[in-house]
Amino acid sequence: MPSKGLNPPYEPLLPLLNKTAHQIVDAAYKVHSNLGPGLLESVYEICLEHELRKKGLSVKRQMGLPIIYENLYLDGGLRLDMLVESCVVVEIKAVEVLLPVHFAQVLTYLKLSGHRLGLLVNFNVAMIKEGLKRIIL
Repeated sequence: MPSKGLNPPYEPLLPLLNKTAHQIVDAAYKVHSNLGPGLLESVYEICLEHELRKKGLSVKRQMGLPIIYENLYLDGGLRLDMLVESCVVVEIKAVEVLLPVHFAQVLTYLKLSGHRLGLLVNFNVAMIKEGLKRIIL
């Protein structure tokens, strides 16, 4: 019996989401092993897109994300770094340390877009596994 005040249980992620996330992680490993840390986010974004397309995945880069608040439609200039296979949000960083605001950003993008799975990828790390964070809504 669920406790009061806790979030309701969510449906498990669809296999397509997990498969897509795995392919994104593999591509991020390849990009990081070839380029290493220290470059601009835009470089990693272009290279990650290239690797994902080589795998046959659909990728939308810098996709506009409107905000709908009550009866207002706001084109607030929000942009998803990537939406892969129309189901996984990818936010790319090249920062020294991931901060709580980076996680909050991905959660907000998931809420606004209606998607459930996001990957936060920080390429400015010695080992890419330290920079990969999976966020589920």
